[in-house]
Amino acid sequence: MIMLINTRLELKKGDIFFTRGAGIISRLIRLFSRTGGEGRTYVNHVGIIVDDHGTAVEALAGVKRHDLYTQYNDGSTDIAVFRPIGLSPDELEKIVSKAESYVGNKYGYAKIFAHLGDWLLGGRYFFRRFTSQDNYPICSWLVAAAYGAADKHFGCSVGMAQPDDIWDFVNANPDKYGCTWPL
Repeated sequence: MIMLINTRLELKKGDIFFTRGAGIISRLIRLFSRTGGEGRTYVNHVGIIVDDHGTAVEALAGVKRHDLYTQYNDGSTDIAVFRPIGLSPDELEKIVSKAESYVGNKYGYAKIFAHLGDWLLGGRYFFRRFTSQDNYPICSWLVAAAYGAADKHFGCSVGMAQPDDIWDFVNANPDKYGCTWPL
């Protein structure tokens, strides 16, 4: 596992970070994120950096703002970081502002069950349509909605986005996202 405690990355506003945990919940998220015919799922969580000092906003038990290094310094979670390429300062401000607007909101547990229901339907976008409340984000919703505020998308609607979808998109688009810390 990668430990951030001994490495201080140069994180920038708008960076997207992904995690791959070793626990049972992390493994289940990766399992249920994969649909038929899709390749391996590498990540189970995603968040966004909101300043140039490593402050992250992510949906955990609620939406929190904290230091990325403090949250992930025990070596139990692999981390990858991707940086958007060519965004204007205005676009970055829209992304960060939207991400920050979720801080303090409760976690969208119903969205997790909707993702599971859609997985049972072979990945169709059915149950997730009924959980489109912006007030209760999950990790991928938060990142997709933040980037959506600047009209940037990850190949799917905000409500459909999963960490794996965002991961696949940033890896498939090196002209739009550069990897600054590999998984």
